[in-house]
Amino acid sequence: MNERSAVPFAEAWRLWLKVGCLGFGGPAGQIALMHRLVVDEKKWIDEPRYLHALNFCMLLPGPEAQQLATYVGWMLHGTRGGLVAGILFVLPGALVVLALSVLYAGYAQVPVVQAAFFGLKAAVLALVAEALWRIARRALKSSTHYAIAAAGFAAIYFFQVPFPWIVVSAGAVGYGLARLRPGLLGVGTSIPPPAIRVDVPHTIKTATLWLAMWLVPVAAITAVLGVDHVFSAIARFFSVMAVVTFGGAYAVLSYVAQQAVDVYGWLTPREMIDGLALAETTPGPLILVNQFVGFLAAFRGATGVDPWLAGIFGAVLTIYVTFAPSFLWIFVGAPYVELLRGRPRLDGALGAISAAVVGVILNLSLWFALHTVFGVVRTIEAPVGLRFDWPAIATVDLVALSLCVAASLALLRFRIGMPATLLGSAAAGVAYYLVA
Repeated sequence: MNERSAVPFAEAWRLWLKVGCLGFGGPAGQIALMHRLVVDEKKWIDEPRYLHALNFCMLLPGPEAQQLATYVGWMLHGTRGGLVAGILFVLPGALVVLALSVLYAGYAQVPVVQAAFFGLKAAVLALVAEALWRIARRALKSSTHYAIAAAGFAAIYFFQVPFPWIVVSAGAVGYGLARLRPGLLGVGTSIPPPAIRVDVPHTIKTATLWLAMWLVPVAAITAVLGVDHVFSAIARFFSVMAVVTFGGAYAVLSYVAQQAVDVYGWLTPREMIDGLALAETTPGPLILVNQFVGFLAAFRGATGVDPWLAGIFGAVLTIYVTFAPSFLWIFVGAPYVELLRGRPRLDGALGAISAAVVGVILNLSLWFALHTVFGVVRTIEAPVGLRFDWPAIATVDLVALSLCVAASLALLRFRIGMPATLLGSAAAGVAYYLVA
C-alpha cells in the first residue's frame, strides 16, 4: 500500500487535530489513541510498521508520542505530513498549559487552589503508576526484559548512572543477545521491509536546515542577552535536554526535575509535581510540563521585563527548543530506520532499550511518590557510590496516601477515565481543606 497517495491529506489533517485535542493520559494514552485511530480504525498503516516506528521513537531523546505522530505523518505524506502531525499534536495542549501557567503564577497561593493541587498530586501519582503498568506490559516480553528493566532501575536510582549510558548499554545487550541467543528476547523471523529510496544529499540538506532552525535562535539569544540571563539559560538547558534525555516523556521528567529543582532552583519539588498535574489534565504531550517550568523560571528570574510577558516568552521559548529537535530526528532518521525494519538484531536492541526505559519510569514513579506522600525525603549515601532518596517515615501524609490509593483504584480497578479521576481528586482535596 502506498500510504502517501492513498490517504487524503485533508483527512489526515483533521485526524491529527483530533489527536491533539483528545490526547489525554500522557504518552501511554496518546500512543494507544493513535494506534486505535491510525491502525485499527483507518488502517492507514499496519501493526508491525506502527510498532517499529514506536520502538525507534522510544530510542530517541525527547517526547516519544509526539515523535511517533510526526513519524506516522511523514510515512503518510512526507515532510508536510510530519510537520502537520507534529505541530497539531502539540499546539492545543500548549495553549491550554500556557493559560494554566499564568493562572498558577497568579493564584497558586490561594488556599482553595492549593487544596485542589493537593488532590491532583495524588491523581498524578496514580497516572504515572498506570502509565508504568501499560508500558511495562508492552515492553517486558520475557524474563530477560524484566532483568534489563530491574538493572536500569538500580543503575539510575542507586548509582545515578546517566540515562544515555543506560540506553547505550541496554541496546548493546539487546543486540548481542539477539545475535547469540535470540530466544531470550523473543526475537523471531523477520519479514523483509518494502523497498524505500534514501537520498543522501537530501538528508544532508534536511539536517542542515533543522539544525539551523533549532540552534540559531539559541545562539542569538545567548549572544544578545549574555550567558547568565534566564532566557539564555532556558534556551540552553532545554536544548541540552532535547539531546540527552532518552526514553520519552516520563524518562525526560527525571532529568528536568533534577536540574530545574536542584541545579537551577527555578521551582520546588512540590511545584514540579503541580506542573505535572497541569500537564496531565490537558491534552497533548506530557512533556508540556517543560513549558510550565520555563514560564515560572522566566516569570521569577527575568529582570527589567514585565514578569507576565517574560513568563509567556519563556514558555514559548521552552516549547520551541523542546520540540524543534524532534523534527530533526524524524526527518533525518526515519528513511534509514524504514530500511532497517524487520531486522532481528535491531529489534532486539530496541526491545532491550524499551525494557530499560521501564526501569527509568519506575524511578520517576518512586520520586513522585516520595515527594507526594512524605513531608521529608533525605538523601542516603553509602560506600561504592551508592546514593538514593529515603523518606522520613514519621512524616507520612496519610491523607495524601489515601487519595493516591483511591485514585489508583479508580484508574486501575474500576476503569474510571482520567478526566473524571483528576476532577474527583481535585474535589477531594478541596473538600478536605474545607473540613479540616
